[in-house]
Amino acid sequence: MDPWRTSTGGISVALRVTPRGGRDDIDGVVTLAGGRSVVKVRVRAVAEGGEANRAVTELLARALRLPKAKVRLLSGATSRMKQIAIDGDPAKLGEALRVLISKD
Repeated sequence: MDPWRTSTGGISVALRVTPRGGRDDIDGVVTLAGGRSVVKVRVRAVAEGGEANRAVTELLARALRLPKAKVRLLSGATSRMKQIAIDGDPAKLGEALRVLISKD
């Protein structure tokens, strides 16, 4: 099961974020204990003052080759578990995310 949901204007992606993770990277998909799938993301930024959230949205925008304004935090501002909205064609975004999470 994909860790995102589509809508008419884009997709909503479930993330598990590791701040101060040593590098900015997308580490694939993990299934949590409850069966929910999430994209694992790590960023160098610290989890203070919204720095890690900003780093996550910038990382996803860069990886998907989108303007930063197309990627925004929906929920989880102070949590490791986040929902991110990405505006655009849901089919193209879903395919691009599949390619990103399948890289080893």
